[in-house]
Amino acid sequence: MGWIAKNSSWLLFVAAGVGFVFPALSALIFPWLPAILFFLMLFTLTGMEQSQVLRYLGQASTWKYALLHGIALPLLLWLGATLFGASADMTLALIAVGVTGSLFATPAIVRSLGLDAIPSAATTIASTLIMPLALFVFLLILQGDGISLDLTTYFARLLIFIIMPMGISALLYRYVPAPQLQQYHQRIAHFPIVLVFAFPLGLVGQFRSAFDDSIGQGLGYLALAFVICGVFFLVALGFYWSHGIAAALTAAITSGNRNVLLTWTVAGSYLGSEYLFLIGALQIPIYLQPLLIRQLYRKPSYAEN
Repeated sequence: MGWIAKNSSWLLFVAAGVGFVFPALSALIFPWLPAILFFLMLFTLTGMEQSQVLRYLGQASTWKYALLHGIALPLLLWLGATLFGASADMTLALIAVGVTGSLFATPAIVRSLGLDAIPSAATTIASTLIMPLALFVFLLILQGDGISLDLTTYFARLLIFIIMPMGISALLYRYVPAPQLQQYHQRIAHFPIVLVFAFPLGLVGQFRSAFDDSIGQGLGYLALAFVICGVFFLVALGFYWSHGIAAALTAAITSGNRNVLLTWTVAGSYLGSEYLFLIGALQIPIYLQPLLIRQLYRKPSYAEN
């Protein structure tokens, strides 16, 4: 398991490739993703002191990032869709991806690259919390006042996937002696990043179905997915460059990773026919990012900043 965690940057990309090549395996993994997500968040958050996460959540900079993530970037995608004459369904899919909070696996990915996972955990939570409001406003503008979001399901998932793991972690830090907690951390240190493999494997099958219908169509979705992730990454990197390379890369990774499955759960059929194909294609650039960033971060010129 230690070898897997150490080599996770390229293995995550391989997992996306396996899901693409074997869509039946991807479909088999897909229904298990919610349960895997819970344990991923639990193992990730119990490796952090919740007082530190809450301290970051209380900072204005965290919420400024959330506004960049969930408001400014969707507006940028909307502008691009308008300029290039995208269809109404594609415009809707792009905005839905833009408002989506960061992937819950992001802190584990950030940690696997040797970066501080706590700021990433805080911005992941903040971007997830503003998502329903941003999504509602954009859908209201695009589709009129006939929309309604499944907020009951959304907040139930927030309770299960964020609040419960944070609560369990807080109880552990309060009642478990520090030496025992340290032993616990050592035993589970590699679990979160191993669990992340299920997500590219389970979600990329949606893209394969579009590719099977038309190779040209599939390549178009893939190219668009790379553009989206590249824009998200570069915008966040530019905004946070003055804070240092580590902070900038953490923000860029958090911006590029999107919890697109949660958005689908909340908005359902309101997201149009293009959304599922697009989020499947997004799995490839999302999980290529750690591999590229690991090489980038190793460069001496960056390490010195």
